Amino acid sequence: MNISHIEHLGIAVDNLEESIKYYEGVLGLKCYAIEEVADQKVKTAFFMVGSTKIELLESTAPDGPIGKFIEKKGPGIHHLAFAVKDTDEALKTAEERGVQLIDKVSRKGAEGLQIGFLHPKSTHGVLTELCSKK
Repeated sequence: MNISHIEHLGIAVDNLEESIKYYEGVLGLKCYAIEEVADQKVKTAFFMVGSTKIELLESTAPDGPIGKFIEKKGPGIHHLAFAVKDTDEALKTAEERGVQLIDKVSRKGAEGLQIGFLHPKSTHGVLTELCSKK
């Protein structure tokens, strides 16, 4: 699959503005980007911690994936993202190895990355995202 590193840790939040205040004011991190991904009904904020990112995710609609997640489980860790050389190839490899996919082909995500998700039923309960630059 060619995983090179943890790309980011996704955290679902109720209020992006308030969450940014915590990460900046308490933890001393700096938000370097805020972006809305309209087709995923989410607004994101990014922080660097060493060479790994933290991505805060606020739903822009109750029926979006983050809105549904928060309704069911509350705010908290949503997913773990790994950097791969080619997301489509990694998804294909995962499926060949018996993993249930959420995305059969990659799609555009935040920061211009190509992303694809593996279903937590096949990943021991962890929603796993695969990311690559294209």
